[in-house]
Amino acid sequence: MSTATRYTTSELREIATRAGVELAQAPAHEIVEWALGQFGERFCVTSSFADAVLVHVVSQVAPGIDVVFLDTGLHFEETLRVRDTVRSTIPVNIKSIRPQLTVGQQDAEFGPRLFSREPDECCALRKVEPLERALEPYDAWAAGLRRDEGPSRANTPVVGFEAGRGKVKVAPLAYWTEAEVQAYIAKYNVPVNELIGKGYASVGCWPCTRRTAPGEDARAGRWPMFDKTECGIHAG
Repeated sequence: MSTATRYTTSELREIATRAGVELAQAPAHEIVEWALGQFGERFCVTSSFADAVLVHVVSQVAPGIDVVFLDTGLHFEETLRVRDTVRSTIPVNIKSIRPQLTVGQQDAEFGPRLFSREPDECCALRKVEPLERALEPYDAWAAGLRRDEGPSRANTPVVGFEAGRGKVKVAPLAYWTEAEVQAYIAKYNVPVNELIGKGYASVGCWPCTRRTAPGEDARAGRWPMFDKTECGIHAG
């Protein structure tokens, strides 16, 4: 990948605003090509490994690209299995980022099972802060957000600007439907978390994820005991 100039915050905002309009209806690979041409090595991908669709799409354009995975210490074994499968089968560079505190250290400092008492604080420690650290070298990052995943993601732009982080955020799959995702998985034999086939429409940390019932949106199984559907990493 080429190395692009590092932009100022105001330049990044202008780039994102313009691209959000120009690429609004563009195919995923064209959005990735644009991001790669604009940011070079300062562009990365994130994945929670519910599946590897976004990672596969980007790898077709940018083999060797950095893929950030937030290793919270609370993932299902099935999720870690997808990560390891991707590492051995798709040409990308997976960077597993861990929180500053182990689960045991967090329990000692904040009390056991923080996720069951203060889920926002747990997410901040185990996801948000590690992501901030991981994104520091980059000007732009891609996430696998889709508009059809639920109300909180219904207005996801294909390219936007995160004022809180000062980063450009790219969502190449924003307009994809579940049917398109499944067709892509079948066509390219993309790794998928086994839990998806067991009733988990969205997969996060094991203490805060449940199966979803027929008719529920994909995010309904996340933090089911709380008025919460996002961990905070997509609020920038």
